[in-house]
Amino acid sequence: MKLAQRVMALAESATLAVSAKAAKMRSEGIDVIGFGAGEPDFDTPNHVKQAVYKAIEAGHTGYAKPTSGLPTAKRAVCEKLARENDLQYSPEQVIITAGGKMCLYLAIHAVINPGDEVIIPAPYWVSYPEIVRLAGGVPVFVQGPEENGYKLEPDILRKAVTDRTKMFCITSPSNPSGVTYFPEEIRALADVLKDHELLVLSDEIYDRLIFDGQTTMSFAAAGDRAYAQTLTLNAGSKTYAMTGWRVGYAAGPTDVIKAMSKLQSQSTSGAVTFNQHALTEALTGDQGPVETMRREFQRRGEYMYSRLTALDGVRCPEPTGAFYCFPNVSGTFEQLGVSGSSAFAEKMLDEVKVAVVPGVAFGLDGHIRLSFATSMEQIEKGLDRIERFVTS
Repeated sequence: MKLAQRVMALAESATLAVSAKAAKMRSEGIDVIGFGAGEPDFDTPNHVKQAVYKAIEAGHTGYAKPTSGLPTAKRAVCEKLARENDLQYSPEQVIITAGGKMCLYLAIHAVINPGDEVIIPAPYWVSYPEIVRLAGGVPVFVQGPEENGYKLEPDILRKAVTDRTKMFCITSPSNPSGVTYFPEEIRALADVLKDHELLVLSDEIYDRLIFDGQTTMSFAAAGDRAYAQTLTLNAGSKTYAMTGWRVGYAAGPTDVIKAMSKLQSQSTSGAVTFNQHALTEALTGDQGPVETMRREFQRRGEYMYSRLTALDGVRCPEPTGAFYCFPNVSGTFEQLGVSGSSAFAEKMLDEVKVAVVPGVAFGLDGHIRLSFATSMEQIEKGLDRIERFVTS
């Protein structure tokens, strides 16, 4: 059977592929250290799980009504954004989706027409360019200076905007680098875009996992114009260890939310009803488990960063949020006899049994991504192997 060209041209998610390969090797009895997963190694907080049991017992097992999200879940999102992000939204400006990735998918397909340009700073999350291409859009990649963690600067953004630009994507804290924008940096980028008719897609899925000493802000909080042109994306996945629950949300311009809701009604029919009750509890209930995870991720991140930057030929932006390090390992390529990040990752997996995601999947081929969403024991063991690999 001849398959659709748009699907054949789509790249497989590199992060999921690495995790799957590592899992397969473990099932074969191979001692593999996996740094590929972008998934907390904590369990979902108990009070969130209890909310689902109660919802099921109460009979909340039918379609979500409306398909754009339960009113209680939308109100919980509004409360969260007001409390933590200084953003005021009404429920009609909110959509609840089947995961954060579905938020992104719906937003891009609701706004982008064939030929429209989407500015994507590199390094970027692997799904951004693929979903843009699937919608017929054109990814436009831009890159800030390495010495500032690749954070985009106003002049670089200004030069990238054309009359075909319809969207700008920004993620803070970043996947894959863990780098976070300061408020003044957000305001400077918002100032560049204020006179352009485009949508800012602000992915803030790691906004609660920010380390001590780093301050930041939501893009939509940068001013009235930024608020009017920004769609803020988030989910339960990272903050509440709810990756498998597949429940996300977005808040922004009413016309964009309505278009996303229409598309959702003809695709998933909305997020799972009882999982929306879980999201509501997560956003409004005890926040203690979030702080526990945040502190532990900070501890692991500091350790991983110090070990990586001590290696010859390795440079690494300091992670100030999320749970990733994104070292530049190109200084080791010659001695290892490899020509890029894919060959580096493959050789390391074969020789020392450590799985990482090649940086080429994130737009920078000299890098690899390591997730520290795993135990300190595994991190120490894996970094010992990496040190042996690059110094052998």
